[in-house]
Amino acid sequence: MNSIFARESYVETALFLSPVHLITIFLFLILLWFQYRFRKHPLMKTYGRWALVAALFLSEVSLIIWSIYVGQWDLRFNLPLQLCTISLYLCVIMLLIKQRFIFEIVYFFGLAGAFQAIVTPELYYTFPHYRFLHFFIAHFAIILAILHMVWVERMTITLRSMIKSFVALNIFALVAFLVNIATGANYMFLARKPENPSILDVLGPYPWYILFLEVIALLMFFILYFPFYVKHHKKKW
Repeated sequence: MNSIFARESYVETALFLSPVHLITIFLFLILLWFQYRFRKHPLMKTYGRWALVAALFLSEVSLIIWSIYVGQWDLRFNLPLQLCTISLYLCVIMLLIKQRFIFEIVYFFGLAGAFQAIVTPELYYTFPHYRFLHFFIAHFAIILAILHMVWVERMTITLRSMIKSFVALNIFALVAFLVNIATGANYMFLARKPENPSILDVLGPYPWYILFLEVIALLMFFILYFPFYVKHHKKKW
């Protein structure tokens, strides 16, 4: 049991598209299907929200405890300034108070960031290490929490929501950028590219890839808004 928490065990530098990575993505697709299939079930509305709150909260608390336990906690790595960590905190608040404004903000960069993390994980451990389990459970829960608000709570998105989210994303990015300068960190990958394969590898050198990221973010936001655009226009017809 101790080995799954040890800092040096189950280290993997080639996780991307490995068999365990592909199986994990397949399991995630099953979870998505399950959530959509039973979106109208009374238990999903009653208990699904609290299950997601618990998963998000425990994943973050356990990561802090683990980081301190193995001597890895550091201002450069553990402040809540990575995009998915920001999304996680916002998702917890969103689920607890069902606040539409928070949903509008986190819907876009929460889905985009978590999906990208699942497909190209910045992770150096494999199954069954704690960090592997934590990484995928946390990112799964972010996506499921946002889709819970869409499929179960029936919240919708508008073009104005996309603008709000893009502005909020850049505010968070500015804070992360300033913290990176002060601490030597790499929050939101605004100081350098991740070491593992990612979409940033094809976007040119620093700092130009950051400008391309802005364009890609807008493109992904439009893609995520498109289903609501179609739905709204169908209603008009």
